[in-house]
Amino acid sequence: MKAVIQTKQGPPDVLQLREVEKPTPKDNEVLVKIYATSVTFGDVMLRKIPLVLSIIFSMMGMKRRKIPGHEFAGIVEAVGKDVKRFKKGDEVFGSTTALKQGSYAEYICVPEERKEGVMDIKPSTMSFEEAAAVPIGGITAYHILGKADIQKGQKVLIYGASGSVGSYAAQFAKAFGAEVTGVCSTSKIEMLKSMGVNKIIDYTKEDFTENGLTYNVIFDGVAKISKSYCKNSLTKDGIYLSARSSTKEKKEYLPVFKELSEAGKLKPVIDRSYPLKDIAEAHRYVEEGHKKGNVAIQVQD
Repeated sequence: MKAVIQTKQGPPDVLQLREVEKPTPKDNEVLVKIYATSVTFGDVMLRKIPLVLSIIFSMMGMKRRKIPGHEFAGIVEAVGKDVKRFKKGDEVFGSTTALKQGSYAEYICVPEERKEGVMDIKPSTMSFEEAAAVPIGGITAYHILGKADIQKGQKVLIYGASGSVGSYAAQFAKAFGAEVTGVCSTSKIEMLKSMGVNKIIDYTKEDFTENGLTYNVIFDGVAKISKSYCKNSLTKDGIYLSARSSTKEKKEYLPVFKELSEAGKLKPVIDRSYPLKDIAEAHRYVEEGHKKGNVAIQVQD
């Protein structure tokens, strides 16, 4: 099978497309033919960070693998004899957390049950590219935002609402019944409008902390502002949340995303899509820091 190999830390060009052995599923595993994957900011960080930091990230569970990649969507091609939840032909999506192989490949073997990482049936309303962009950013936003227990009618500000995590946070807050204000740059205003964000603040023209408005929840989706910076913009009992917070991948999250998607309340934003052979170029684009939503990788034609 074709797979992207990374043998050392460095620039995007360390990612090379090669032929490797196709994996065979064990009794408790599902063999997935990957149709799409993505390039997350975490993928970029793990590729380029120095060796010392790579060891630290490894201790935190973010291990660099010979075949990188964290998200996938595809079709089950075969199942081990002990697998109960999935069958051949199922369209699935999930993450590669805790697996020895990443998702930049044509095939991957995934245990049916595991302590870390998630996989479930793909929403029928999403393409493979859209579904492949959900697990990491979607779970991060949903898990952290869940700490606020948002109620209908509350005011929520999403800083960095045009990013992967921020775009999901904005849609989840809307689904919870909140009035959502998104903060972004001028070029991304139309994207936020298409997501149904109630109010939009262009940070290149206005500092939201100086307009006198307050919010029940402020969610920093790009880990660039502090609680002290926006404390005057919070209500008396307001809550500050940040993408810096730790998250936990729970398998029960994916069915929620499926339900929201099929109800028309969740749609992944795909900025650009690249074929697998152009993975280095995709990494280069994400590393520039100007993407809107997510960058997808088309693995199968």
